[in-house]
Amino acid sequence: MTAEIPGNHPLRRFFAGTVEDVFYTQLGICAPDLIDYLTHLLTDFIHIRDIYPLRSAGGDMLKTVSDMVTKAYVGENITEERRQRLVHLHVGNYTLYWTGLFPEGLGACKGPKDYFLDYCEQGKESYSIASRLSRDDDFPPAPLLRRLSNHFEDCVYGLTLARRAWESRD
Repeated sequence: MTAEIPGNHPLRRFFAGTVEDVFYTQLGICAPDLIDYLTHLLTDFIHIRDIYPLRSAGGDMLKTVSDMVTKAYVGENITEERRQRLVHLHVGNYTLYWTGLFPEGLGACKGPKDYFLDYCEQGKESYSIASRLSRDDDFPPAPLLRRLSNHFEDCVYGLTLARRAWESRD
């Protein structure tokens, strides 16, 4: 993920405060690296180009998970292993974002190609694959990706609670 919104921006602080409150107080999950990552995810996915950054070799925007996994082109000077890590990292982020924040929109974003795809299972598997393909200097690091995989449902629920908190604000 590329952070374009500065760390001290009010939107980033808002997401951080809400996610931290939900995970610490409501879920009892005290994991600062996880909270930071989820804050970055929410902030980075503000713009549609960051929700759908993957393109085919012909430049077409890939909007289904099945197309992301099979058709994503990330450059010619990249190994297949690095391509797989980048694609699966994005698929994990994408499925977490949609299942946690906008589950009512899953039907529209899935489309016919992803109709039978379980986004929670795909997200868990994608984070697991990305963790196995990680190098020591990668961000996010492999242990965080394993945590996201192992606790995917907890993160989905936490993001759902965060959305409820945003919607209930006066």
